[in-house]
Amino acid sequence: MSEEINKKIKVQGLINGLILGCVLSVVSIIYFYFMILVAKTAVTVTVGSVLFSYVLPIGIAILFCMSLRKKIGGYWNVRQATTCIFIMFFASYLLVFIIKDNVFAKVIEPDMLQKTETAMIAALNKLKAENPANAKDVDAKISDMKKALEGEKNITVGQQIQSLGISIIFLFVLALIFAAFFKNEQQVYRT
Repeated sequence: MSEEINKKIKVQGLINGLILGCVLSVVSIIYFYFMILVAKTAVTVTVGSVLFSYVLPIGIAILFCMSLRKKIGGYWNVRQATTCIFIMFFASYLLVFIIKDNVFAKVIEPDMLQKTETAMIAALNKLKAENPANAKDVDAKISDMKKALEGEKNITVGQQIQSLGISIIFLFVLALIFAAFFKNEQQVYRT
């Protein structure tokens, strides 16, 4: 029975992870277009960044975790929850990497980094024009952003593998945290 439940948990985690990956890829693509088309001020850049980078993905992940628990019968222990959530997060990470970082960024929008940089610089320059007292701070932010984006343009295979390793560790820790919140062990009563 326990082996059957563990197998069901892994399969459901993989299925939900693939769906979650598709949803997060769409959110990331919408965020890109939001940044280059809508975000014209520093406030909208900041709000959009927080909303699309943190609030929406975490909210969607919470909904998927609750859905997973319901699909397997409503009860799982911390180990089962961690396994299932980690599989879901890892599958979604791989799918986002494939869809957004490779297909979208290299085929559909090959100038993605340049467009993002142009939009961000325009928003920061508008902020500098509105508030000349903070001109040095804004110039420093622009310089830092250019350095960060320049580093992203020349990513090697070794850096991608290193990033994958770090991401796996981060996803496991995140899965542990989510599992601690979403565990729901069935109560066993003695008669």
